[in-house]
Amino acid sequence: MSPSASSGPPRLAVVGIPANRRVGLFQDAVRAAGLPAARTVSWREVLRGEAAFLPGETVRIDSPGEDDEVDRLLRGGDDPSRVEGSARWYARFTSAVRDVARAATAADAVLLDDPQDIAVLFDKRLCHGVLDSAGVPVPGSPTSGPDAYPVRGWGDVRRLMSDHRMPRVFVKPAHGSSASGVMALETAGPGRIRAATSVERDEQGRLFNSLRVRHCTTEREVATLVDALAPDGLHIERWLPKASQRGRVADLRVVVVAGRATHAVVRTSRSPMTNLHLGGARGDLDEVRAAVEAAGGSWSAALAVCERAANCFPGTLCVGVDLLPATGWRRFAVGEVNAFGDLLPRLTGLPGSGAEALDTYGAQVAAVLAGAPRGGGQFRYRRAAGPTSDERTGNDRVIDAS
Repeated sequence: MSPSASSGPPRLAVVGIPANRRVGLFQDAVRAAGLPAARTVSWREVLRGEAAFLPGETVRIDSPGEDDEVDRLLRGGDDPSRVEGSARWYARFTSAVRDVARAATAADAVLLDDPQDIAVLFDKRLCHGVLDSAGVPVPGSPTSGPDAYPVRGWGDVRRLMSDHRMPRVFVKPAHGSSASGVMALETAGPGRIRAATSVERDEQGRLFNSLRVRHCTTEREVATLVDALAPDGLHIERWLPKASQRGRVADLRVVVVAGRATHAVVRTSRSPMTNLHLGGARGDLDEVRAAVEAAGGSWSAALAVCERAANCFPGTLCVGVDLLPATGWRRFAVGEVNAFGDLLPRLTGLPGSGAEALDTYGAQVAAVLAGAPRGGGQFRYRRAAGPTSDERTGNDRVIDAS
């Protein structure tokens, strides 16, 4: 970055869907910080090869979701609710991100999101492998890393579950998001199968996302869904028993900005999927902190797990970490790390985070103003926390937050 570009307030640009709420919330944060509105570069421009940046701009890449035309260009087909096509979407999306990076580099602009980080974050197999190699606690998985055996269909899923002694697993599209195509699967002997999923099939056998979780209770039905999803790539993880709050299973989305956990929301559900759009509800964060402390654990250490996960992606300013609390609220694992996991409107920052009065977008703007991208695009922060210890069960790693 040139010396002239590094002096004075940053000039911001955002790659996104111009009318989308994500871009709107980011622009609100930019204006609240007293900066000129960020220049918006649309994903349609990017996909048409027309994206251009100005010298010295600081460029934020946001989600290409919630735009039917962009989804058609990335995935193919005309129905964004279809599940199939995620491998094509991934290939075209990561190629487009690399195009953004080349254009930004040519203009001597600064990227807040590293293209290689994004490529890993949008492949659950690669992301799991990176986290596991770095010692971050994750559920056990036979499909972790770039050299894992590919899952070609239901036969592979059954074999891997048996070989790795995993009677309860999550089967996830490798490139899915928002629980699209996810199946929570449990077996109890030959022919005894139950799966929860939001995927539905029409009369032509096409797969669609639904806003409700339904149950499959026959092997034939489960096998049909898995075989239809497998060509796009599948990831398998052990289904870890999670803690509960008021009779509902619970996990947390923790936003990490410039290496520091700044925001957290509790997600609770009566189904295995806690996503809010699938009927999940926000839980009580104060109750979670109290439960962790009552169990002899450390809330600070739990947040440090999320920061360790984020530090695996040092070229990316902000990620959303899905933190899975084990039964008893003392041990934690990381389920996923999300490149665009910051859409938590009106949520202000955690006490002691430095973002107490800011939403997730305001925290990112504050980090940029504090000079976060001026160190070669490396966003690192280390929280001073008490010692943590890894405990392995099979090929699972969980962390004891004590």
